[in-house]
Amino acid sequence: MRLERQESSSSWRLLTSAHTDQDGRCAQLLPANEVLSPGVYRLVFNIAGYYVPQKIESLYPLIEIVFHVREGQDRFHIPLLLSPNGYTTYRGS
Repeated sequence: MRLERQESSSSWRLLTSAHTDQDGRCAQLLPANEVLSPGVYRLVFNIAGYYVPQKIESLYPLIEIVFHVREGQDRFHIPLLLSPNGYTTYRGS
C-alpha cells in the first residue's frame, strides 16, 4: 500500500509505502518525519499483489481511498474490508 498527499489538483506526492502485517494491518504508515497536516490524502492498495500469489481472480487490481484531513485531526484508522469482487471502507475509531 502507498500513502500519498495531494500537492495540486493533478499531482500526488508519495509519503510512504508499506506492506500490511499478517492481520492485514499497517500500524505506523506515516513516516516519523512527516506531519499529518490538513489536506487531501490517498491510500492506494495493490490488490492484485495480494490475490495473484493465492491464485485468486479479483475484479479490482488497485483500490484507491481518497480522504480529507481537517485541522486538529492527527490520527486515522481507515479499514478496508476486501473480497475478490467487492470492498468497503469506513473511518474507524
